[in-house]
Amino acid sequence: MPKALCLLSLVASILLLVLFGSDLVMGFAGMQDAAPMGATSLFMDIAFLIFAGGLAYMSYTTYREQR
Repeated sequence: MPKALCLLSLVASILLLVLFGSDLVMGFAGMQDAAPMGATSLFMDIAFLIFAGGLAYMSYTTYREQR
């Protein structure tokens, strides 16, 4: 069960990385209308990318310890 929870949090963090990363890239590319969240806040996109990256790192290292 703990392995499944680690994998679930890893998948969730990857989805967050993709969501906020695409919002950030589309905001810089000038496609605010096509961005997932409208590219309203640059600070929010960067902060969530950092937090999701940290969650992905912690999930991966915890999963690797449980093998």
